[in-house]
Amino acid sequence: MDYQHCSVATLLSHAAEVGAINDPHGATHMPIYQTATFDLKKQGETPYDYTRSGNPTRHSLENLFTKVCEGRSAHCTHTGLGAVALLLETLVKTGDHIVVEQDCYGGTYRLLQSYRERLDITIHFVDCTDTTAVEQVLSQNDVRFILFETPTNPGLKIIDIAAIAKRAHAHNTLCVVDNSLATFISQKPLALGADISFFSTTKYVSGHGSVVGGVLVTGRDDLVDPFAYAANAYGRSQNPMDVYVTSLGLPTLPMRMKLHEENAHALATWLETLPEVVSVTYPGLPSHPQHELARTQMRYFSGVFTVDFDTPQTAQRVVEKTVLFGEKASFGTADSRIEIPGKISHASFSEAELAAIGITPATVRLSLGLESVDDLKKDIQEALYG
Repeated sequence: MDYQHCSVATLLSHAAEVGAINDPHGATHMPIYQTATFDLKKQGETPYDYTRSGNPTRHSLENLFTKVCEGRSAHCTHTGLGAVALLLETLVKTGDHIVVEQDCYGGTYRLLQSYRERLDITIHFVDCTDTTAVEQVLSQNDVRFILFETPTNPGLKIIDIAAIAKRAHAHNTLCVVDNSLATFISQKPLALGADISFFSTTKYVSGHGSVVGGVLVTGRDDLVDPFAYAANAYGRSQNPMDVYVTSLGLPTLPMRMKLHEENAHALATWLETLPEVVSVTYPGLPSHPQHELARTQMRYFSGVFTVDFDTPQTAQRVVEKTVLFGEKASFGTADSRIEIPGKISHASFSEAELAAIGITPATVRLSLGLESVDDLKKDIQEALYG
């Protein structure tokens, strides 16, 4: 049997073999080639000369991501935001128009503002759940690409990847999807019609919160060389040690995503019953307005959701007094986390911009870890009533 027809869980369990770079010693996990340079006289047929340009450790992980994401190539970057930067450095030129989901990651938003100022590009921030609004912008402008995350962070909107990709292609526009919150375990944007998918490996993919990284995957042959050139020219390539640390979380990713979802669903359902809670936004709940689309598009609903409390004071009390929920940036780790988005992950957004995506001072974002959900419930109860 070969790996061609194996499930993603099997591929991740055999990462060294699937991403094979012909290690001469038969390592059962991808070895670390922690070297700046390679001796050209001793290479034989291998292509490596300088680690920024290419490295066997990174190449192995890139091969694996290409396979599990059903793409044509993958490029591992120093950070998740580095993958966004690689996208912009490769595709955007002065005067371009791009469409971006208005509920985008705060770091992406800051980077886009920088590009707008330097290259005089036009950014159309649109609610991508409104296909009429998307169509209007695409029909009136020569748009280079449309970029959105689904589920969005922190609004948890579900965007129909196939529908947006179809509209984008009708206008010769690229469709780009940030898959950080769902991961390739839950949904595969390229298989649904997107041209490019990127995601932060800092979060669920590594899972242990000890490394930062990102990946950009393309499903188009004509973009393979441009992305490879830019990754080398702009120094975006991830270093071998961080690649190795990232890879340690891969074999357990399918099981972790299942437990993240189970914990999130249980806690979100319970929170909906509390009198201090106005609403809970989680794609896995029937109360979510796009629950059926999420069921169609996603295998797992992930472990992130938002809670709107009755007052900002209640929200702040829960954030401050919970013990098991650390007030930490990021998500997707074994430990549960809590934050008020307007103060941490989306601090660069104005109050009006936060309000436009449904985020208020009483909104709290939770990332459910792998703890006992009963302990998490007790933690919130003690913060509210203890």
